[in-house]
Amino acid sequence: MRLLIAEDDRMTADTLARRLREEHYAVDVCYDGTDAWEYLSATEYDVAVLDIMMPGIDGVSLVEKMRRKGLATPVLLLTARDAVSDRVQGLNAGADDYLVKPFAFEELSARLRVLTRRTRQGTNRFELADLVLDADSRTVSRGGVEIVLTSREYALLEYMIRNKRRVLTRAQIEEHVWSYDYEGASNMVDVYIRNLRRKIDDGHAQKLIHTVRYAGYVLREAP
Repeated sequence: MRLLIAEDDRMTADTLARRLREEHYAVDVCYDGTDAWEYLSATEYDVAVLDIMMPGIDGVSLVEKMRRKGLATPVLLLTARDAVSDRVQGLNAGADDYLVKPFAFEELSARLRVLTRRTRQGTNRFELADLVLDADSRTVSRGGVEIVLTSREYALLEYMIRNKRRVLTRAQIEEHVWSYDYEGASNMVDVYIRNLRRKIDDGHAQKLIHTVRYAGYVLREAP
């Protein structure tokens, strides 16, 4: 999944990004509300984590602008103020949740999982044939056997299984799985698809990862 973190405290923002990348998220980071709006206008994010007190456009005003423009991206607001009025203002503006600083990273991670579950038909467990991905525990298995994936492989598989039976172009995969600061080879999608095939499909009669010529890739049962 792809997240945006907009937080003017650079140390906080960069630390959150590092920890979330370790949990298999693709993360973009910016440090003011104006840049955050540009990111949100250009890219589809699964969740935006916005600090309320940001230069440029503050977090509450940014949420209001998002909702006016029809952007339904779930928003988790970060605030250093614990006043009820501040929390109510953020939620009334269209935010989905809030977290008061200082907070434990584990709580932020849990709230992100709840937000994604809420927007994905109430579950973070995905199945296709005998392939199972549990986004809460970050585990993958096929035929009851656990499969160990790298962070990027996991992010790619999660995106594909959340969109199972839907053909995904290389551009869609790149945009959703890789953040803007990633510098890799031009064939990186093909390389990671090949790695996933080796781990997911090798040794199984039923193949689940398919190439659609001139279009992209799809995760589905064999026709």
